[in-house]
Amino acid sequence: MTDKRLSFKEMCASFDVTPRTLRYYEYIELLQPERQGRSRYYGPRELARMKLIMRGRRWGFQLEEIRQWLTIYEREGTEVQMKTFVQSADRQLEALAEQRAQLDEAMDELRRLRDETNASLG
Repeated sequence: MTDKRLSFKEMCASFDVTPRTLRYYEYIELLQPERQGRSRYYGPRELARMKLIMRGRRWGFQLEEIRQWLTIYEREGTEVQMKTFVQSADRQLEALAEQRAQLDEAMDELRRLRDETNASLG
């Protein structure tokens, strides 16, 4: 991992998040950048945490679940964190599969209605 620190603006650009989002992650203590006066700097630890946050969000995890992973890592280490993640991932995969089934059903219904409507036009 690099020793380079990113400024607030660089962090927003690197992760394609708004300043408001980044400030919120700080407010709820998912991130704790170094402060020099009014400036914030994000080192390797914060970059790694942000990568985990962004992955978790992309996969549909709640911020509280992500907070738990980060806390477990700090208190109990990598192995416990990974076991907790596997359990969370299993639950999330089930939830995503259910969402997919609901979407597939809605899309099938919409296609049928579209086709019926189109047929009645001709």
